[in-house]
Parts: sequence; C-alpha cells; structure tokens
Amino acid sequence: MSTPGVRALLGACSVSGDKSISHRAVLLAALSPDQSRIRGLATALDCRASVRAAVRLGAAVVERDGELLIRGAPELPRGEVCIDCGRSGTTMRLLAGILAARDGASVLLGEPQLLARPMERVSEPLRAMGARVETAPGGRAPLRIRGGGLVGIRYRLPVASAQVKSAVLLAGLRAEGRTVVEEPVPTRDHTERLLVAMGAGVEEGWQEGVRSIAIGPTQLGGLDLDVPGDASSAAVLAAAAALVPGSCVTVRSVSANPTRTAFLSLLVEMGAAVEVGESGPGAEAAADVTVRHRPLRAVEVGTDRVPLLVDELPLLGLLATQAEGTTVVEGAGELRFKEVDRISGLTEGLRRLGATVEESRDGFAVSGPTRLHGGAVDSLGDHRLAMVFSLAGLLAAGGVTVAGTEFIGDSFPEFRSVMRSLQ
Repeated sequence: MSTPGVRALLGACSVSGDKSISHRAVLLAALSPDQSRIRGLATALDCRASVRAAVRLGAAVVERDGELLIRGAPELPRGEVCIDCGRSGTTMRLLAGILAARDGASVLLGEPQLLARPMERVSEPLRAMGARVETAPGGRAPLRIRGGGLVGIRYRLPVASAQVKSAVLLAGLRAEGRTVVEEPVPTRDHTERLLVAMGAGVEEGWQEGVRSIAIGPTQLGGLDLDVPGDASSAAVLAAAAALVPGSCVTVRSVSANPTRTAFLSLLVEMGAAVEVGESGPGAEAAADVTVRHRPLRAVEVGTDRVPLLVDELPLLGLLATQAEGTTVVEGAGELRFKEVDRISGLTEGLRRLGATVEESRDGFAVSGPTRLHGGAVDSLGDHRLAMVFSLAGLLAAGGVTVAGTEFIGDSFPEFRSVMRSLQ
C-alpha cells in the first residue's frame, strides 16, 4: 500500500470492539450454561478464532442484530478435541487453560506464524496444576493437552503476561481448592472483571507491591456486556493525530479500563493534548478520547511500564522520530516474541525511512526530530508494524510502500476506511 503525505487529520470516528475483551467475553460465555449477550464484539479476524473455538467447546452461538448470543454446554465435550486457533495467540493461551480442566485429550493448532510463538510459559503452570501438556520442539505450538483432575496452585508470573494469568485463572475455575496468581507487575485485568461480572468470587490482594488474584471452583453465570472500542486501535488514531500538525481527532467510546490508558498518559508526557471524557458504568467502561497535535518531546520507558504499553510501543517508535531528543525503551524483550520480532522489524523499517534508530537486546532508542523520506518497508506480516509504517507515510517526503498490509485485519479491519474519513 502506498501512502502519500496528507494534511491535518480532523474529525470524530469510532473503532470496533476491544479485541482483548472480546476474546475473553466469548470464551468465558462458552463456559456458562446460561445465555450471554455480547454487543459490539470486535471485528478483528483474531476474535473470529475465539468464536469458532466457542462452538468447538459445545456452545450454541447466534449472531443477530449486532449482538452475539452464546449459551455454553453444561459440560465440555468428551473425546479428543482439535481446535484451529488461526493466528491468535490469545485464543490459544486462554483455551489451554480451559482445556487443561477438561477430562480428555485436546490439540491446539494454528497458522505458521502462531506456531512459532512461545507456549511453554503457559504450559508450565498448567502442568503444575496436574494437566499433561506437550509442546513442539522449542516450547512452541501445537499444544497437546490431556486435562482433568486439576489442583489449585499459587503461581507467580515470571514474565508479565495477562494471557498466562488468564489461562491459570480459567483452569482454576475447575480445579480443587484455591488458585492464586501473583503478578509483580500489573497487567490487563479484563479476565478478572468479566469473571466478577459472571458471578465468580475473585479475591484481589496486595503485599509488598505484588498483586495477587485468587479464585476457587466456580460455575459461571451469563454475561451481559457492551464491548467498548478497542484501546489499541484507538491508540493508532491517537498517534496519527499527535504526529500530524494541525490535527484534532476524537475517537468515540474507547475502553476506559485503567490498565488500557497508559498510552494516552504517554502522549501527554510527550506533549500532545489529550482529553478523556466521562466514562460510563459497567464491568468495562468506555469514554470519548480527543487528541490534538502539539510539538513532541522524547520520553523514557522502562521495564515497569512495558506490560501496559506493549502493543503500543511500535507506535512510540514512530512518534519518537518527530520528538525532540532521544526516546529510549528498555525491558521490552517481549516484543521479540509477538507475531514477529517487533523490535527488529520496527527498527529496520524506520531506518529505511531515514530515522535515527538504535536496536538493543530488549528495546530501542530513537533520536529526533527527523524528516522521514519515502521508501519501501516490510511489515513482516505483522498487523501492528503494518499500521505503524502506514502512518509513517503521513510524514514522509514521498510515498511509503508497505508490504503486508493485508494483515491489518487481524486487529483493525476498518483502519483504511477510518483514516480516509479523517483526511
């Protein structure tokens, strides 16, 4: 896709439902014998993998008038279950927790990009609970799981991961005794919020700066949920507004969950003007967000901030090219284990467009401001890098041709149409 430079971005728009919330809402609803109603489900292709998985788990799923109706089966299906998770790591890791509690054999497959991602981190605690989990060489997928007979454990996350935390909590729904997850660094709390909304007794505590989440055996009730707009998709539009002089963009009804607003705080720290409206009620509240361009300045992001910014760090790399000073990101080694190595892909792509970038083992440094030039860059098939490089075309003195933009649909299928509406 070739993207020429554009004038200021102006207007209001909406984004599809939040991807992280949608995954969890669908899979949790599949565990309840009561009917759940989910409105505003994400259109991201990754979330369709979770819908298909819910059906394979025995749930009755009906889409009607913009609403997803889900009624789970009283018991998970017997016999061997094989589920294709597509390209969705969230689907695979959450399913691992669900299937670890199932008395039977399961296989979790996916496309080559997903099969290259690390799965030992979720397999280890599930084995400690009593499941037999086999990974491919290198701790990768496919996952082969023989579950049942689980016992609750106390597990401290060695790497900050909302997906691993969620998998252990989901396994704990059908484990004997209490299951406790400890996270030294807070991560997204969508799973906990939805579990509470479905009647689960989730206990939260803090001790010496470590958050603990405990749950016991629970039969979930139905869920009635309006999914707010995707915070990570809104971040793309917020970054675009912050980058292009004269821009003012409002994104309506974006997730206002406190674990998803770190990027907005980062924009303020960099000098952009950000206004967040009043958030509504509910397990997952929403608010309008308005971002106006102002001159940007460099920032530093360390290990303690990475978990709540991890999906938006590639956007920060692009913002840093237009910020005064040197922006440094450290402790972000997790970016190397996403759909692709996002540190290498980001730094190589920005360098091709004229940015001053240094790659480190667990992060990067970008000096600015720099006038980017046109060129050809490769997103490596990664949806987030594809959007970052497409936004670079708003700044470059010449068109930017991005390979792999077809994968943007993994998370933000409306990206092109929304951007056109603001130009």
